[in-house]
Amino acid sequence: MENIRFVLIVILSMISLMLWEAWQADYGPKPDVPLQTAIDANGNPINIGTGESQGNSELPLSEVAAGNVITVTTDVYRLEIDTQGGTLRNLDLLDYSVVKGEEQKVRLLDSSAEKLFLGQSGLLSSGGSVKLPNHNVELYSTKSSYQLEDDKNTLSVPLTWTDNNGLKYTKTYIFNRGEYTIQLAQKVENNSLNDWAGRQYTQLLRVPHTDEKGNTFIRTYSGGVVYTEEDKYQKIDFEDMAEEDLKVKSVGGWSAMIQHYFATAWVPPIADEQHYFTKELSNSRFVIGSYSEPATVAANSTAVFKSQLFVGPKIQPMMEAVAPGLELTVDYSWLTIIGKPIYALLNWIHDNVVNNWGFAIMGVTLCIKALFFPLSAASYKSMANMRKLQPRLAQLKESYGDDRQRFNEEMMSLYRKEKVNPMGGCLPIMVQIPVFISLYWVLIETVELRQAPFILWVHDLSVKDPYFVLPVIMGITMFLQQRLNPAPVDPLQAKIMRMFPIVFTVFFLFFPAGLVLYWVTNNTLSIIQQWYITNKIVGKAPT
Repeated sequence: MENIRFVLIVILSMISLMLWEAWQADYGPKPDVPLQTAIDANGNPINIGTGESQGNSELPLSEVAAGNVITVTTDVYRLEIDTQGGTLRNLDLLDYSVVKGEEQKVRLLDSSAEKLFLGQSGLLSSGGSVKLPNHNVELYSTKSSYQLEDDKNTLSVPLTWTDNNGLKYTKTYIFNRGEYTIQLAQKVENNSLNDWAGRQYTQLLRVPHTDEKGNTFIRTYSGGVVYTEEDKYQKIDFEDMAEEDLKVKSVGGWSAMIQHYFATAWVPPIADEQHYFTKELSNSRFVIGSYSEPATVAANSTAVFKSQLFVGPKIQPMMEAVAPGLELTVDYSWLTIIGKPIYALLNWIHDNVVNNWGFAIMGVTLCIKALFFPLSAASYKSMANMRKLQPRLAQLKESYGDDRQRFNEEMMSLYRKEKVNPMGGCLPIMVQIPVFISLYWVLIETVELRQAPFILWVHDLSVKDPYFVLPVIMGITMFLQQRLNPAPVDPLQAKIMRMFPIVFTVFFLFFPAGLVLYWVTNNTLSIIQQWYITNKIVGKAPT
């Protein structure tokens, strides 16, 4: 079996699977989703209008946020805080445009009904204690806007609430320069005569997300994720939330909603035990979050409940510093063990050698080809030996073409006589396939490639080549590779093989330029490798 045919069939199978998954996601059957009531962080029914955990009525979706708005601007964010519960909403990433060169920024948190995505938090009283604010209670702010000054590295935004019995609640958001993590401190000052008991909760409320700029041929995960001490990284998509509520306990961990290139995650204190939950609400809204174990604030004392919210691009080194496992939101699926080292190599080449993500892709491809040179040499030797036998195989085909069994017997006899293993090149290819698939996912998931330029006409490696130059070059390199390989004895197979470069060129017209650049580089290096091995090692270059 010719190796190039084997490789192309594997690649075509991968693309076919991707197309099937894309069709299923867009047009496949959707399960019937039952409506359920809203919940508070304890899993109790909650009235969205009042915040009281005793009813099951809900306001319409468009009326979720009803307080005053505080605007906050830092060097990386522009966002709003609703005084109703201190809910975070309408958060724009100032360094990330929706379309390269345009003013509109990527918005993660959003208060609009069709894209609803909110960051909510609060305290829930227990044991008959006085109720402190949850995400539906109106808070007070002394200012309507805050901005991180040029000479400051930290910005604090406090919101307060008091009752008539000596309890004071202060919710403070802290923003640090250059960071995509928002610190949350919920302070309880108990100047009453009685102890107060309760717990902290944090949650994300969202309608299902769809990537408006998505590529039909590339599907990335959008949905919920929970990371726990026992189960580690666990995806919980919106269909999972609709089918069953999640209820797990873990020390540390985090809960998140993720999408292509970006993540939003509540990260509670790493040493505290948390109860992680999900829930489907009405109007296709979904909640994921956690709540802490009960804590007591004694009379005439103070306590602070802390957490942090990561909202930003999925840059792995930055996320690793926030929480264990948070970098896994850059999803390489079951090939993470290979994908992470490839990403590290890509990052290192970019930062230390070329300072261009396109050339970094070429550098990674070169390193991988060098790593697998011995395996490739064995594969190309096998193909060269097979090529030498082509005239004799053609004669066998002519002599025994009508007798398939006899032809196969004579062909295997020829292989044994010449000590040629027709499968000799397959094992090296099989070993390399997981690496190449991992590299594919690295290039798809790496946010650093988003809107990154290469050279000349390629201004964004994450979208298709606007002039289709790279796909055409890829098709040409695939054609040249075929010329270096032994042609199939069967004329029909040979004709089908000649169609592969055309078919793949059409497919790759719509792939991100970074992926096509990888294939062009890989094919070019393979051509050079194969020519060298065939000419210098085997002793006769194909013509």
